[in-house]
Amino acid sequence: MDNDTPIQDNKRLPWIDAARGMALFGILMVNVPAFNAPFFLYGGEEVFFGDSISRSIHTIVDIFFQASFYTLFSFLFGFGMQMMRERLSHLPIPYWVVIGRRLMALFGFGVLHAFLLWHGDILLSYAIVGCLLFFFYNQSAKTVLLWFFVLLIVPALYITERYYSIKEFIGWVNYDAISQSFQNYKSESIADVLYQNYSDWMYNNWGVLSFVFLVMIILPMFLAGMFFMKKKWLHHIEVHRKKLRVILIVAFIVFLVFKAGPYLFGNPLWFGFMQDQIGGAASSIFYIVFITLLFQYPFWKKLLNGLTYIGRMSFTNYISQSIICFILFYGPGFNLYGSVTPLWSVLIVIAIFSVQVVWSKWWLTHFRFGPLEWVWRSVTYWKKQPIKKRQTDSI
Repeated sequence: MDNDTPIQDNKRLPWIDAARGMALFGILMVNVPAFNAPFFLYGGEEVFFGDSISRSIHTIVDIFFQASFYTLFSFLFGFGMQMMRERLSHLPIPYWVVIGRRLMALFGFGVLHAFLLWHGDILLSYAIVGCLLFFFYNQSAKTVLLWFFVLLIVPALYITERYYSIKEFIGWVNYDAISQSFQNYKSESIADVLYQNYSDWMYNNWGVLSFVFLVMIILPMFLAGMFFMKKKWLHHIEVHRKKLRVILIVAFIVFLVFKAGPYLFGNPLWFGFMQDQIGGAASSIFYIVFITLLFQYPFWKKLLNGLTYIGRMSFTNYISQSIICFILFYGPGFNLYGSVTPLWSVLIVIAIFSVQVVWSKWWLTHFRFGPLEWVWRSVTYWKKQPIKKRQTDSI
């Protein structure tokens, strides 16, 4: 295999693809309620969905999904970028040129996705924060691990202390913004929907402080993925099995303490950043190691194999999830905005994801990459990639 081409199927780590598929499921579980209503941004969910079933589902999603799967996706992004850096090490062209094109293409996709489909886009954020990885590609695994802990823990402690000092002011519901969101997202006018989407993005992302906040949330998990890649712990499973089991147990304990533990004390809002920052990081590491270890057993490998198809097309499936939700919830489509309960939200997620698994498997029987993966890779390597599968290829 030439080093200036994408990784071939027989060189892939299927448990990494399965983890990407699982991450997409978790992200969709969080994104569908945010597509359906403005409460994630402006508060008030308990007012509109206050019944016991809705509260129970919200608790389950908060503990097991919220801040667990975009962090897993971030881990896998850092893992993949370090893998690309190492594969490009012997090219005559500098590695930063290829990786730079990859990030520029991701930035372009992110702009289109963020402003035409979904204000909660992660692609634009990954492209921007991904530029900081150039400071870490050639660092030792020990240095990367040190920065991971510093960037994870220090901001969590500082921001939690700040939130605690103003805890009586946290939890304000912006009813005017909620009303405006309902009016625009339920409008049949595409312009109204896009204006509201733009307003929500600006509310959540504008300013230097928002960028700093974004770095604190995303960069640590990029570095965690880079560290695992440098150590090859997810490559040589038999060699590192004992170590991975220890990591699994420790991550699970931290996961439970920080994600579920706050519910023993009323789940105070001022602890929310610590819950997501530390608990989310631990849960994502738990999930990736757990899937990796399960995949080594034939029964679980067969059961989890469906996730590999959607994981190999994660870019295409992520964008298609937003397109489906846009059509389902906004005025120009089926106009379900604000009318889907948390229970129905879960059922919608299962339905969408199931269809994507089937479609992804079908697509990969005929093509080597998903359609957007093909575009992204062609731009990255500045060469049109072959997309149709040969008869000798397998899925």
